[in-house]
Amino acid sequence: MSVKNVAVIGAGVSGLGAIKSCLEEGLEPVCFEMSNDIGGLWRYEEIPQSGSPGIYKSLTCNTSKELTTFSDYPMPDHYPNYLHHSKMMEYLRMYASHFGLIKYIQFQTKVCSVRKRPDFSSSGQWDVVVEVDGNQKAYVFDGVMICIGQYSEKYLPLQDFPGIKNFRGKYLHTWEYKHPDNFVGKRVVVIGIGNSGADVAGEISRVAEQVFLSTRQGTWLWTRVWDNGNPMDATLFTRYNRTVQKFLPTFLINRWIENKLNARLNHTNYGLQAKHRFLSHQSTFGDDLPNHIITGRVLVKPNVKEFTESSAIFEDGTEENIDVVVFATGYTFSFPFLEDEATLNSQHSLFKFVFPTHLEKPTLAFIGLLQPVGATIPTSELQSRWVVRVFAGLKKLPSESEMMANTNRRKQKMANQFVKSPRVVHRVQYIDYMDEIASEIGVKPNLLSLLFWDPKLAIEMFYGPCTPYQFRLQGPGKWTGAHTAILTQRDRILKPLRTRVLKQSESASSSLSWIKSVCAVICLCIPVLVSVYVMHHLTLA
Repeated sequence: MSVKNVAVIGAGVSGLGAIKSCLEEGLEPVCFEMSNDIGGLWRYEEIPQSGSPGIYKSLTCNTSKELTTFSDYPMPDHYPNYLHHSKMMEYLRMYASHFGLIKYIQFQTKVCSVRKRPDFSSSGQWDVVVEVDGNQKAYVFDGVMICIGQYSEKYLPLQDFPGIKNFRGKYLHTWEYKHPDNFVGKRVVVIGIGNSGADVAGEISRVAEQVFLSTRQGTWLWTRVWDNGNPMDATLFTRYNRTVQKFLPTFLINRWIENKLNARLNHTNYGLQAKHRFLSHQSTFGDDLPNHIITGRVLVKPNVKEFTESSAIFEDGTEENIDVVVFATGYTFSFPFLEDEATLNSQHSLFKFVFPTHLEKPTLAFIGLLQPVGATIPTSELQSRWVVRVFAGLKKLPSESEMMANTNRRKQKMANQFVKSPRVVHRVQYIDYMDEIASEIGVKPNLLSLLFWDPKLAIEMFYGPCTPYQFRLQGPGKWTGAHTAILTQRDRILKPLRTRVLKQSESASSSLSWIKSVCAVICLCIPVLVSVYVMHHLTLA
């Protein structure tokens, strides 16, 4: 088969991973990036370029570095566990340089249209028209990977807030917010209690006269720092925890996590109590928000009923004079360059959030169009690794009817589990989804096999954080450094914390480590022995 050329749209984290994946399978990528730099959402600009998503100056990643990294390029061990956007950009530049990705990117290039060729049913090819310096140029590609994610357009539901058009103060979306300098001495209402809403409300409250945080349905507050000061996701997102969760009723998991979160912060007392259970909706990272609430700098309020020329009237009947309204109402996605965008968004769905089910040829794919309960980079990277193998003819998709059946089952399951919300449509569990896509590629790790051949590695993979390196141990794209990366991941978590080194008893530490290893082997073997016992008796029966 001749080498195929692939259009990659967007040079953010998903686009960079897509370029790299194309090169791994011998495909020829051409990446079109509308701005003049890589990074996408993570690139901070005081004045964003037209069409570029905006981030605020203090933005810090909500997922820790070991679970956020690309699978064959660990972040430097001295990097903090939660990266400021400037550090994330440093990492992306190192990644792009290490793998030589920049030469495949055409910057300041706008994609105008992506259309099927007349002979698409047989060739699977696409006509792609781009614009550079006011001039249009046409290409023909064998495959297209759309990597602009789901933060391409701000969602500003002004129609839900009567009177906002007559409000004499200023209103803006968090897309436009950069820093709190313009809010000194102001009375501000922030609408929305997602991650951005909590961050922005807290930051503005340091300089404003008063901040009101308006929420329609409340939220559950996560914190980046978990038990013993460890990163939250590195502690909770393990294969052991995920295995236990699958055997427990949902109400027990909800009760456990809600009690734990309420032990730190009674959500009812703070006016944050959610109308939904923890697992039914996305939670909020709000490390600092309780401090701002307890000091009175942030007052939590219900939904805004309406605005007057100078005030906000809330659903509890209270009214507050307001100078500025900040809408932290999230984002939506749009693909105006795609000929059947409306059809894609309404009548048809994406198979495993990647492939349109209705195309005659599987040569169009969406990367990063999902909301993982965890990091985006590892999930989108696995998507790209799967896509390029389909493009290269090394992997075949199921029939359209099978893909639609799979998609409908997923939709029904999500409808039963989650509160109705636009974001829930693309929500996936971090470990489950990566395993699902890894199985398509043939890179899902086999822990039972590893338990016999490399028990130390198997134990760390089962009980330790489920890091992306696990998907480079075997199969296509195998990386020789994956084994070492997994066994040293805890060292990289601890190094940036131990800037003041304290002496410890080496013998005590060594004994404790030995005891933990023995216990871990026993615990890992128990499920295997139970399974063998059950299967044996079922066979006899």
